[in-house]
Amino acid sequence: MPTIMTDVLGVILGGGAGSRLYPLTKLRAKPAVPLAGHYRLIDIPLSNCIHSGINRVYVLTQFNSVSLHRHISRTYQFDNFSGGWVQILAAQQTPESESWYQGTADALRQQLYQIRVARPHEVLILSGDHLYRMDYAKFVLLHRQKEADITIAVKPVTAEEAPRLGILQLDDDARIRRFREKPPATELAGLESVPGDRPYMASMGIYVFRARTLLEVLSQESGSDFGKHIIPAAIEKGLRVYGYQFDGYWEDIGTIKSFYEVNLALAQPDAPFDIFDAEWPIYTRSRYLPGTIVEDCDLHNVLLGHGSIIEGAEITDSVIGLRSVVRRGAHLRRVVMMGGDYYETAAEKAENRELGMVDVGVGERSVIERAILDKNARIGRNVVIRDHTGMPDEDTESYVVRDGIVVIPKNASIPDGTVI
Repeated sequence: MPTIMTDVLGVILGGGAGSRLYPLTKLRAKPAVPLAGHYRLIDIPLSNCIHSGINRVYVLTQFNSVSLHRHISRTYQFDNFSGGWVQILAAQQTPESESWYQGTADALRQQLYQIRVARPHEVLILSGDHLYRMDYAKFVLLHRQKEADITIAVKPVTAEEAPRLGILQLDDDARIRRFREKPPATELAGLESVPGDRPYMASMGIYVFRARTLLEVLSQESGSDFGKHIIPAAIEKGLRVYGYQFDGYWEDIGTIKSFYEVNLALAQPDAPFDIFDAEWPIYTRSRYLPGTIVEDCDLHNVLLGHGSIIEGAEITDSVIGLRSVVRRGAHLRRVVMMGGDYYETAAEKAENRELGMVDVGVGERSVIERAILDKNARIGRNVVIRDHTGMPDEDTESYVVRDGIVVIPKNASIPDGTVI
């Protein structure tokens, strides 16, 4: 069991509109987006906190947050004797502020009162849309050993990766001396921190602040974002800012392409992230679903969620989520299917026939390739969804194309015989 770090407060940033993940964020907050057929993105940082002994956590939300609130309240409940809690801090109008969160730093600035109430020694600031495992206790321990004001989790990257990230230069004592936000390739020289093929240290957007320092910088600095404003200003002022080097798997799931590729990678035999790790499981809501029925199917490299009904289908390199229904003759290749929120009854299916509606799930003989099917999607019989690699992005009422990936939004319906 981890040592309970009662003097550390976790703060998870729920994010804004999540436009780069649209239409998955059309009806939900970014951290509430389903992951790996079973979880939601918010489960990753919350599970890391629990395993690290950090059991006091605020989750800051503001956009499409109803499903996120519901998931957290149903899932993360601590007993009366642990002293732990997960509390949601939604954006609100106050005498001090009448606006929405304007950025990561502004979100915490608007919740300074709640941070003071918790009386932490350190504040751990996390994002709600990353996939990784990290023992935050080791992170906090380094912060204390260095007597740091701020410590930033950093990851070694190549010269090819560096221009897309915030690059921090560390000295021999791991103190951060320089910071450049997305430096062009021509200006990377001199920003190296270590020898080798990954000499640059990129910020992961994960921070530990001495609580007193956090309160001071947010009161003194007007910048709205940690990476763009607060951290560079702290380094310039000579605050003790250090880097905690993390070299495990980490992925920012901020776009449709990264979301799609991360999910499919988890279905492969050599998956880069082990969701089956018994020593560090990912926690999520218990749904009490039955096992999945697979009848007369051909499945290759498929991550299959609970409570699904798969009949006479061929599925390859795909993720099939909770309560998914795939009917006879369907062919799915490189598909992320999120499943359903409910099962349709026989009476509801009969009503669908009367109304000319399609049942929830994938219909008979439909062929789908390189696509994301959001929750409760209705795909009719003999539908064809093609690989759109190399084709321009597109927005329609019933589907969206991003980076060659066709996305069928939540609750959308695709009639029989449609070709996309």
